[in-house]
Amino acid sequence: MTRKEFVLGVLASSVLSAGLVLFLLRWPAPPSASAEQLEPQGVSFDTPVSTDEEVNIRIYRELSKSVVNVTSTTLRLNFWLQVIPERGTGSGFIISREGHVVTNNHVVSESDEVEVTLFDETNLKAQVVGRDPTNDLALLKIDCPPGKCRPMRLAEESAPLVGQKVLAIGNPFGLERTLTTGIISSVGRSLETEYGVIEDVIQTDAAINPGNSGGPLLSTRGEVIGVNFAIYSKTGESAGIGFAVSVSTLHRILPDLIEFGKVIRGWIGIVAGRPVGRRLAEALDLPVTEGFLIEQVVSGSSADLAGIRGGNRRVFLGYTPLIIGGDILVALDGSPIRGARDILRIRERTKPGDEMEFVFYREGQRIVKTVELVGHQRSERRFRF
Repeated sequence: MTRKEFVLGVLASSVLSAGLVLFLLRWPAPPSASAEQLEPQGVSFDTPVSTDEEVNIRIYRELSKSVVNVTSTTLRLNFWLQVIPERGTGSGFIISREGHVVTNNHVVSESDEVEVTLFDETNLKAQVVGRDPTNDLALLKIDCPPGKCRPMRLAEESAPLVGQKVLAIGNPFGLERTLTTGIISSVGRSLETEYGVIEDVIQTDAAINPGNSGGPLLSTRGEVIGVNFAIYSKTGESAGIGFAVSVSTLHRILPDLIEFGKVIRGWIGIVAGRPVGRRLAEALDLPVTEGFLIEQVVSGSSADLAGIRGGNRRVFLGYTPLIIGGDILVALDGSPIRGARDILRIRERTKPGDEMEFVFYREGQRIVKTVELVGHQRSERRFRF
């Protein structure tokens, strides 16, 4: 290689090296990982928490620790006569520092053992103090550790209004202390169950699902205005139609549950009958077109003391069997009677010793009798015809 060729090679290498360095210096460096994580992404708004949200947050923060999980255990025998425990769960809420807990009757009915789980996962055995199947309510008692029973306040005067905001706290599907909100959709509903008629029921669209039973329905004041107990749904899950027993009903029955373990009501004693309508009145030549044709009266009951008689012979109206010849009850204590549901509704607010006016027809004659209601005597199940 000549000297001239060597110098040209060095110059060419220098030019290439300088160009490569300049290219690398101008190439943008990739962002660091930390820069990627810290750099804001998307859009945010400087929106303050609304007053409505503040209410939700405060009520949940202050009151969710008063809601408990209720587990009931029922012992069953399988085909091989082995004892198999069956467990059901629901919700409840504490109403006293002494450890009284309100829940639904259907959550604990027929249970052999009941357990309550507090907000801090403390599990406690519970005693069933009293049950009222008619209103689907039950009262439990736990030995509450100091400082862990945080009672909820029951609204003193419950006059719920349609459109009023409500909040429900419970354990749907075992998801503990879940908050849902909604409004009161209707008031004064009547729901018939296998045990009777629940009056003054509150309807709400706040989501209520299996496991919410027994939990509180709250006003924005944080006061209990109802006890959630049922939903209307074709799937078994919330369809926006939930029901709660009114706190006024709870106030009315609590003293009896604490003292007697059940609700003491007046005993009417009319156990069978048929609503009177125009068709039945014309077919049987009855003196009225509205009332309740009495078929059976229990001996020793209040209706028996009023002299009311049941039917004495069986006939057929088309293909429908009837027991006729009994009195036609048209009013109790000034309220018209058109069917068994009316009798149950009126009986709900009575006590033994209350006076009640019975108005009925016998052989076309209107009769009015006022008697003192007696208590139910299960041993006396003899029917008068």
